[in-house]
Amino acid sequence: MSHNSFGHLFRITTWGESHGPAIGCVVDGCPSNIPITAEELQVFLDKRKPGQSRFTTQRREPDEVKILSGVFENEQGDLVTTGTPISLIIENTDQRSKDYGDIKDKYRPGHADYTYIEKYGIRDYRGGGRSSARETAMRVAAGGLARKVVPGMIVRGAMVQMGPHKINRDNWDWAEVNNNPFFAPDKEIVDVWADYLDGLRKSGSSIGAVVEVVADHVPVGLGAPIYAKLDQDIASAMMSINAVKGVEIGAGFGSAELTGEENADELRMGNSGVEFSSNHAGGVLGGISSGQPVVARFAVKPTSSILTPRKSIDRSGQNVEVSTKGRHDPCVGIRAVPVGEAMMALVLADHYLMHRGQQG
Repeated sequence: MSHNSFGHLFRITTWGESHGPAIGCVVDGCPSNIPITAEELQVFLDKRKPGQSRFTTQRREPDEVKILSGVFENEQGDLVTTGTPISLIIENTDQRSKDYGDIKDKYRPGHADYTYIEKYGIRDYRGGGRSSARETAMRVAAGGLARKVVPGMIVRGAMVQMGPHKINRDNWDWAEVNNNPFFAPDKEIVDVWADYLDGLRKSGSSIGAVVEVVADHVPVGLGAPIYAKLDQDIASAMMSINAVKGVEIGAGFGSAELTGEENADELRMGNSGVEFSSNHAGGVLGGISSGQPVVARFAVKPTSSILTPRKSIDRSGQNVEVSTKGRHDPCVGIRAVPVGEAMMALVLADHYLMHRGQQG
């Protein structure tokens, strides 16, 4: 299987399966002398790990990351990167492969089962194997390192919609995001989402969501105007996340409803330099960062593993019904928030190094 790597100068390669002994990744191209500890990476992994509330899968994984290579103590005794490949590993500890025995030869509707076996002729049916969202834990770990590559950059994410229920943007409060199990920036939506998801969870169903990721203090000039547009690579990164079916930058699809006057992010000189009247472009103009916050949103489909019987076929071509048992997220959008943050950080770190290499 090819295509297990992401990035150019700052490049990650992930490995492992959902129900294998471990998952891991190798980070190549990270500059030297960046202070880093496993505890710093763990902060981001703890946001993603399962079993933290009744609204996520009850699989109990500590997701404890270990750094195997690429770091060393400097003269001050601090652990820093050496410029060599950094190997990260997380052991799997709470697999229940027996939950998937009933679907060993059946294709779950909405999953990659059918396409996976048609392409490779073999699949690990235990939790999805390589195509499982379990792989994203390693992206989050690598993303924790990527955040330190761009000086002063801050990357934050939030869930802004669950099913038909959207947040009130007038209530947006970043401080509220880590105070609730949904990473919601609107305190008033939390009880609405909780009641709504409780009903779906108890019925064995699932629902989709929209996640927004914002990167602040991104320098001007990242990206290129043709085949390395910054927003192009951000869109590609977000689409690589499991269950993502749509991405927009800035105003996104909403820009189709704006006039030229409304959409234009007017420029003026202010006390601190160039100031913009708005940010419909999402911090990217002509594929190049403008210095404004970089804003991306992605839509996550409902979890395909549900208890409700769905029509499908098995490996012998017989018509069957599939009901997926086991432990699954009723809304994958919740744990997709830290994954979206990680992918944004990975893209920006990569583009920062490419820009520095070209422009000095």
